[in-house]
Amino acid sequence: MSKTVVVTGAAGFIGRNTVAALNERGLENLLLVDALGTDDKWRNLVGLRFADLLDRSDFLGLTKSRKLTDIDAVIHLGACSSTTERDAGFLLENNYRYTRLLCEWCLEENIRFIYASSAATYGDGSHGYSDDDASTTTLEPLNMYGYSKHMFDLWALRSGLFNRIVGLKYFNVFGPHEDHKDDMRSVVNKAFHQIFAGDQVTLFKSYRPEIADGEQKRDFIYVKDAVNVTLHFLEQRSVGGLFNCGTGVARTWKDLATAVFSALGLQTDIKFIHMPETLRSKYQYFTEAEVKKLRKVSGYTAEYTTLEDGIRDYCQNYLLMRYPSLEHIAPNLAR
Repeated sequence: MSKTVVVTGAAGFIGRNTVAALNERGLENLLLVDALGTDDKWRNLVGLRFADLLDRSDFLGLTKSRKLTDIDAVIHLGACSSTTERDAGFLLENNYRYTRLLCEWCLEENIRFIYASSAATYGDGSHGYSDDDASTTTLEPLNMYGYSKHMFDLWALRSGLFNRIVGLKYFNVFGPHEDHKDDMRSVVNKAFHQIFAGDQVTLFKSYRPEIADGEQKRDFIYVKDAVNVTLHFLEQRSVGGLFNCGTGVARTWKDLATAVFSALGLQTDIKFIHMPETLRSKYQYFTEAEVKKLRKVSGYTAEYTTLEDGIRDYCQNYLLMRYPSLEHIAPNLAR
């Protein structure tokens, strides 16, 4: 039997899609790790093929006791991903300390370690979006979630580990199997459900005079592309480093909402709403990944799915399949 690949956060959004992609590549000797809790996140595991499933605390205990053997790689995607989480101690323990313990175990056991960082580490973007090591030390995250991710990036950098491990700064990922994320779902998913309910799609107003409502920009990446980048480093074992996982092309929220309506064959209908005051000082008006390091250093050559194509695939081949009774809003596309 081949060695085992571990995927943490396996029932989560990117985790679930990563496991499915590994299955498509013929890999089934997988150890999935997650804290399933009492919600319906477990449904993301249905249909996946894997060897075993462990709670995150049980998995950590096995690593500490050195009872896990024949592990080939750990793809560490498990974390608290809420940008509005205010429990700093929880984020410190869950996103920094846990990641560090897993990394140290992998290094001791010569196990490939790939982990999720975040574009939230870039803060307001005033220091740019370069994933070069020299730029990493200058970054100032706007929230504790981003800082908890940044702490591990800095620790790995100071420890000289990026020649052996890989960190991925995921930008705005959207796609299938994110329904369990509640308010942290992508705006694509939220917009679809607003349309399904017969409502307008709501976007935040801009609070900068030079930027019109809906013209705030993000680097949106389809989850299939984010997974392809992730698994690229499972194959390219000689490559290490901290890399952006985005498309390198910023698009507006208005572009995104328009693409959702277009995918459903509908006229665009957007309403701009006030942003909560608690978010205004922490809001990113622009993100765009620099991807030359990913291209040149790691050798990743695949083309990215366009925003319109990704949203069309997501809406028509996933969301509409789950909500077939759409005659009242999209009669030409209803399944």
